[in-house]
Formats: sequence, structure tokens, C-alpha cells
Amino acid sequence: MHNRLNNLARAVRLASLAAIVAPATVVAGGFSLNEQSASAMGTANAGAAANPENATTVLFNPAGMSQLSGTNISFGAAVLDIDAEAKSDSVSATNVLGGEVQGSAGGDIADPAVLPNFYLTHEVSDAIDVGFGIHAPYGLAADYENDFVGRYFADKTELTAISFSPSVAVNNGQGLSMGVTMNIMYAEGRLSKYQDVRGGIYQTLVGAGLSAQQAAAQASAAGDAYEAAYGVPYADVEGDDVAVNFRVGFLYELSDKTQLGLTAQTGTEFELEGDIKLTGYPVPDANSPVGLSPTTLSEDVKVPLAIPESATFGIRHQLTDDVTLLAGATYSRWSRFEELDINSAEGDSGAVSMASGRTGDTPITHITEKWKNTWQFNVGGIWQATPAWAFKAGYAWDESPVDQYVTARVPSEDRHWLTLGAQWKDVRTGWAVDAAIGTLIFADDAEVDEYSYLHDAPSTVDPASGASHYEGTYELSAWSAAVQVSKAF
Repeated sequence: MHNRLNNLARAVRLASLAAIVAPATVVAGGFSLNEQSASAMGTANAGAAANPENATTVLFNPAGMSQLSGTNISFGAAVLDIDAEAKSDSVSATNVLGGEVQGSAGGDIADPAVLPNFYLTHEVSDAIDVGFGIHAPYGLAADYENDFVGRYFADKTELTAISFSPSVAVNNGQGLSMGVTMNIMYAEGRLSKYQDVRGGIYQTLVGAGLSAQQAAAQASAAGDAYEAAYGVPYADVEGDDVAVNFRVGFLYELSDKTQLGLTAQTGTEFELEGDIKLTGYPVPDANSPVGLSPTTLSEDVKVPLAIPESATFGIRHQLTDDVTLLAGATYSRWSRFEELDINSAEGDSGAVSMASGRTGDTPITHITEKWKNTWQFNVGGIWQATPAWAFKAGYAWDESPVDQYVTARVPSEDRHWLTLGAQWKDVRTGWAVDAAIGTLIFADDAEVDEYSYLHDAPSTVDPASGASHYEGTYELSAWSAAVQVSKAF
């Protein structure tokens, strides 16, 4: 028993460390992640709310803990690699004065991501079970090459969220269970892009009495000269926050062959607190060959980030002694995510606000999102080929929440998810190993047609952005793989 407790404690420490240092993942269905468990991934998460195979039920439906005996642990990791790259013959961009931006298509913007997880359940009594999980429910990462033609709209986009999830379940001993999970989530994010100096130079020249035509010509030349001399100014925003939401789950044994699961998750909002840093911001300098020289400005900021409510239904049916059928559906209220704003935490006196002329409640930067609510449908099956070996397969259709305003930061589309999995289990010792692979087939190329919009009229192009525009067609493909070790004590 002492060795078992030592091994359990070591597993908890390793899983916690792995989750904290995990990199953010890449463009997905919104920024929610499906790859949380190899055992569920083998069936494309089909019926996971009604199929408590192991301790991962803490995530999918805490009520499922009532069907696990003793103490159970599951831990593992998934690798997700999405290829997202704009077609070189499809990209074009104009700067604020309407001039063509030169550069590349940006390359493959998504690197492989590793998503670790750890889950634990314990049977307190015949009626009560408790559990705990560490996993990465949300993530996003995109990184363009420095000479990307759309660099005035996006460069780096990163979001990493880690959830620490205590859970409790109760059952009535007659086939009905209820569970509650509290997700304590820590998130950190980063947004960066290059800054077009031509608009500011143009406004200064117009204010000095030049005609619009003269100001545009001189601002374009001055902007080109400034970037050649000092490089393109860069805006970098970083912040972090802690938020909490809850998942409530129900599990009902309809018969000895069929059971139903239903879960609902509350929405919440992060308010990432950090700073914005403008590097290379131009200021007048009589000693500079172009009349301007670079300086660095910084200001404390807050970035609200909405997390959607969701509801999941699952069903598990034992067709024969060897074959189990699974199905499920998830509805997510992504319409909560209407905008991505960088708000000043210092007011009008902030260095960036003063330099840009921002006042009142106007954000330093605004990106219109206006995502839509989505469905995910999945089906799958398990074939218990031998007492030790089971084989799995699954399919899911995952609707993208990104609708009218497809941006360079999240070039997303609807997708099909095909998965295969296998499980080896030693009934005598309680050890089990799951492995799964999957491929993502996107329904179409993602079409980006991006402008800068007004904060108070999010469908209206911001006049201050002038002719700024970026468009491109993205080819998307992906694969994933996961492994998981489970143990029943």
C-alpha cells in the first residue's frame, strides 16, 4: 500500500508539472480542444458523457465516477499538429494609404502542440465519489514569418489555459447519478502584430496644412524610409488571469445494455491582465535622416476573453457482448465571443493611449469576432476482440464558430474528425494502456477577408484604418495522436 501511495503521488506531481509547462495548441474549433483523453479519442469522444471507462470521466461527466470502484488514475498526453498555410497566389494586403504590402504568405503558422492530462477518482462510500483532473481545455497558437504580407493584422497569437478540476458525484443506488466539477482555470495569452506608421505621418502632415494628395505621397515615402532605416514598429500584448466555471452531469442506466449521459457547463470570462509594448514607435527627431526616430512605449492593459456555455448529450448501447455503440452531440454558445479588445488599465494618461490619441472607453485595439453558436456530432464503436484487447473507431463533425469575420489569427473552417484507437488491459492488475490516432479533414479552405472595424459599430470599417486590408485563402489539414495509462487500485 505504501508503494502504491508513493507511485500515485509521483504521478500527480509529474502530471501537474507537465500541464503547467505545456505549450499552447493551434487553430481548432474555436479555441476549445478535443484531445483530452486517448481512451475517448479512439471513438472521437462519441458518447463520452455516457461511457465512464476510467478516471477521465472527471472531465466528460463527473457523474460517471459513481460507476468506478476504489481509486482510479489516468494520465497521458496528446500531440496535435495542424498545417495551416495561406496559398502564396491568394494573399494580398494594402497599407493604410492603399499601397501594396510586399512580403510572403507567412508560412505554416501552426507548430505541433503537446497536451498532457491527469485524472484521479476515489470511492468515498457506496453513494459518494470524488475526483480531480488537470488538463488543457482551451488553447490557440499561430505564428507568421516576419515578412508576412498581413503583418499589420497578425503576427503571433497564443493562448494557453490549464484547468485544475475537483469533482464530486452522488448516486441513488438505482441507476441515477449526478456529479459536479469546478474548473479552476489559469490562462495566459499573447497577441502581437507589426504597426503601420504611415497613417500617423499622414495625419500629422494634413494637420500641418498639406493637401490630402501631398500628405499621402509624403507619408508613403516617409513610412517606407522609416521602416528601411529602423525596421517595422511592433506591438506586443501579454497577460494572464484565473477564471472559474462549473460542469454539472447526470448519468442514467436506462437498462442493463443502455445508459444516457447529459452534462452542462457554465460560461465564464477571463480578463487577461498584462501590458502592451510598442517597440520602434516613431517620434520626431531633427537629427534623424528621415525626421523620425524609434522609441518604446508601454501601458498596462486588460483583455476580456469569453468562454462559452455548452451542453453535451451521450448514449452508450451494448449491442452484443463484444460490441458497444456510442453517440453524442455538443452545443456550444460561442456567440459570447463578439470581440477581442485590448483595453487600457491606465486611462487617458497611459503612454500608448496618449501617443495614439485614445480616450474614454475606446479600446487601444479592437478586433470584431462575432462568432456563432456551434454543434458537434459524433459516433463511434468499441469491439472487445479479446479479454485484454479492444479496438475503437469514431467520427465527429465539428462546426467552426468563425463565421463572417474570418481573421488571420484564426483561419478556421468546419471539419471532419476520423479516429482509430486500441486498448490493452490487464484485468488481474488493473493496468490499461490506450492509444489513438486521428486525422482532421477540413470541409473547405478558410477564406480570410480582413479589415479593421469600429468598436462601437463592429460591422463598419474604421475610417482611421484607411485602406488597410488583408485577404488570403488557407489550406488546412491536421493529425493527432494520444497515449494514456490507467490504473484501478
